[in-house]
Amino acid sequence: MGAAAAASLHRQMTERTLRHARALQAQIAAEIAVHFDGSDSQQMAQWLGADLVYQSQGEGDLGMRMDRSISSAHQQGAERVVLIGTDCPKLTADILAQAFTELLERDLVLGAALDGGYYLIGTRQPQPELFVGVEWGTDRVWQQTIAIANRLNLEIGYLPPLADIDRPEDLSILSEVDW
Repeated sequence: MGAAAAASLHRQMTERTLRHARALQAQIAAEIAVHFDGSDSQQMAQWLGADLVYQSQGEGDLGMRMDRSISSAHQQGAERVVLIGTDCPKLTADILAQAFTELLERDLVLGAALDGGYYLIGTRQPQPELFVGVEWGTDRVWQQTIAIANRLNLEIGYLPPLADIDRPEDLSILSEVDW
């Protein structure tokens, strides 16, 4: 695909994901925080708007960075936290709303990615154990996360499975997306 095309696709998917998050924000009292890597808050605000909270992801593997993002939101008083990436082009405001609804009754909500990972994780309180010992980037992420959640006796809510984009062969789903 090349670096320029990949950057353009990332920009488009980020902006699309943010539109859906903002649509949800208009329906419920929610704060949108963007946890970024490889930039700074000023550049992010110039691109996506000054009305969002920006925070660097920091160091560590994917699990450490996700745990840090969720824990930070809970420490700042959030009762329900939903973490998403920008690589799931079929994610909608309705699915995000469903995630927050699931967290009214359940400890954890997950949206399965078709490749064996997940596109969304949400919690009612920090759960750092969910991010330890997971083989990130493999088709075992979903199974390992469910096993950890079961070991922790967490009640899990499930969202519809969706495809995400990790590899060039995943690009075919873009033709099915309403941009």
